[in-house]
Amino acid sequence: MVTGDRRIVDNPEMRLFVAVELDERAVRAAAETAAIVRRDLESKLRATWVAPQNMHLTVRFIGHVDDARAGVVVEALSTPLDIAPFVIELGGCGVFPPAGPPRVIWIGVTEGLPSLAAMRDEFDRRLLPFGFEPERRPFSAHLTLARVKDAGKGAGAAVRDSLQRVDLRAPPSPITSATVFQSHLSPNGPRYQALTRVRCR
Repeated sequence: MVTGDRRIVDNPEMRLFVAVELDERAVRAAAETAAIVRRDLESKLRATWVAPQNMHLTVRFIGHVDDARAGVVVEALSTPLDIAPFVIELGGCGVFPPAGPPRVIWIGVTEGLPSLAAMRDEFDRRLLPFGFEPERRPFSAHLTLARVKDAGKGAGAAVRDSLQRVDLRAPPSPITSATVFQSHLSPNGPRYQALTRVRCR
């Protein structure tokens, strides 16, 4: 994952999100799973697969923040969290939406969900004074493997069948902080810059 200290770059606006970074061994297991699924589905769909260095669990997507107030927003997010360090374990694969043509292929979370949800709620509270409303849909922690661009006929069934055969063995990831990232988009894919890390107590 990209590392960095607390700094703001000069842009008219910034695209921000908060995520937790996983243990390198867990990322490697997720990347191996993605490679297996990708080979299995190569002829069934066109998709953009997430590079291992970009794999993370999004806690709170913020979106575009104008440069004039980005520093204040990041500062508001930076206070240590009143959440104890915890452990995340990955397990199970799925797609969004749950029925019909697939749009996102993901790995789920089997341990650590309550703490992730508590993180999300706290960041929601910190962002509300700046006009960022909480998402209305339920929190769904997942590690994105691919975003589907075009799915052929019968792709939905093929994807779901392939994912049912996945045997993911990922080690646990100790979580002691969340990271506020800036997303830099380009034709070569996104690059994520860590702006600040928010410690758990």
